[in-house]
Amino acid sequence: MQQKRHVRHSSHERGSNENFNGLLREFFPKGKSLNPLTDEELAQYLSAINERPRRLHQYKTSKFLFGLAQTA
Repeated sequence: MQQKRHVRHSSHERGSNENFNGLLREFFPKGKSLNPLTDEELAQYLSAINERPRRLHQYKTSKFLFGLAQTA
């Protein structure tokens, strides 16, 4: 019996990438350059994304789970 196998060749074929891109687009519309951002501004945007509860993590934040993993 043959099994079908799907190989993801591109990053746009991964749901996690698409989800993150959608979150990023809330701050930066498509076509807007990230070059004029300071490191502090970029850190604020990334913090806002990482502190958002996600269904994938049973509505816990990525930042919280990362902290748990570091203490384990």
